[in-house]
Amino acid sequence: MTHFTPAGHPCNPRGFFRLRSLALSALIATFPVLSWADVTRWTAYDLSDPAPFTTERGSGYEFGTGHNTEGRPFIYSVAVPEGNWLVEVLFRGPVAGDTTVKAESRRLMLESVKTAPGEDVRRFFVVNVRDPILPPLPGNAPGGTTVLLNDRELGSFTWDKKLTLEFNGPSPQVQSVAVTRVHHPTVFLLGDSTVTDQRWEDGASWGQMLPRFLRPEVAVANHAESGETLKSFLTGLRFAKVLSQLQAGDWVFLQFGHNDQKKNWPQTYVEAATTYPAYLRTYLAEIRLRGATPVLVTSPQRRNFGPDGKIRNTHGDYPAAVRAVAAAEKVPLIDLEAASRALYEALGPDRAPLAFSNGGQDATHHNNYGAYQLAKAVAQGIRDTRLSLEPFLTEDFTGYNPTQPDDPAAFTLPASPQRRTETPRGN
Repeated sequence: MTHFTPAGHPCNPRGFFRLRSLALSALIATFPVLSWADVTRWTAYDLSDPAPFTTERGSGYEFGTGHNTEGRPFIYSVAVPEGNWLVEVLFRGPVAGDTTVKAESRRLMLESVKTAPGEDVRRFFVVNVRDPILPPLPGNAPGGTTVLLNDRELGSFTWDKKLTLEFNGPSPQVQSVAVTRVHHPTVFLLGDSTVTDQRWEDGASWGQMLPRFLRPEVAVANHAESGETLKSFLTGLRFAKVLSQLQAGDWVFLQFGHNDQKKNWPQTYVEAATTYPAYLRTYLAEIRLRGATPVLVTSPQRRNFGPDGKIRNTHGDYPAAVRAVAAAEKVPLIDLEAASRALYEALGPDRAPLAFSNGGQDATHHNNYGAYQLAKAVAQGIRDTRLSLEPFLTEDFTGYNPTQPDDPAAFTLPASPQRRTETPRGN
């Protein structure tokens, strides 16, 4: 690894060492919004080093994988403190490359980067890294010191002090990576299992696909977790963690309802006409108090077809309550309930299972294809609402109509090596 700082040459990239894995002039040309207050030190890692990750070393390969040019996926981690990290990947190999990059718990960052044999291609993206520690409390103030993680989160890449990258695809060809801490604006995602970064194949959610549709001037911090509700997100100190990091100019997407509606979960149930909108308004007020922009998202429907081939509503009055709060509070609304209904009906009862996990047996949780379609619907919602986030959509996002979804048979996103048959909390 190599460290450098801009001391002595604050405005002239030609005054810096030019690492093989880092072209500073290209960085500045690509990100004119950055200053040296944002980019102060890069650390470069040569992926041809086969060493496994250890805490003492601070970098290396995970899960027994290693650098190769034979088409096998490999996973590489770097020990870093929490925050937003700008990553530069140098794609290069002796054979033609087709590389997809995921971060942390299978968060899609780059899709199908093509390289010719021996060709250098550099691409950038931003990864949000976090740990469960909360800021120290003053004096005798009540509260907790850490987010209350559930057993399924322990040992995952989501809450550790590492930046983890998965290189996958028909022919992953990567020479090196370089990382530096930045202070980019952040998109925070709050919600349940249909939003969270699902740890295992073949499950996935729209939240972990969304980074692929956003430019590297923004970060995505997905704090959603399976089984969560508006109440439990508070009592588990997850919202406290978000608020401790939230800055003016950030965005916060809220999608709750799948689990809030469950009367058989008495400690977290909220009634659609009263307590549910009251909790939503509390979240909105806390977010706005900090100068950030809240965005309400209706929950995607479950796959429940009626005899007429139409999706039955399994969410009761909760989507309508979200729409009413959004209208009353003048909050941008992304109607994923309507988009998901249109998507499933366009696929039809026979093909709609192709969008769901566990080989289509799960009627609530999505697979990579379904999550990708819903992420595109969210991106379209960002555009339709003219959200201030819209300029950060990737140039290759040309729009999305859920009544005309991508063909499931043509969907080719490579599956991650981490696989387990496990139903997420909630349904």
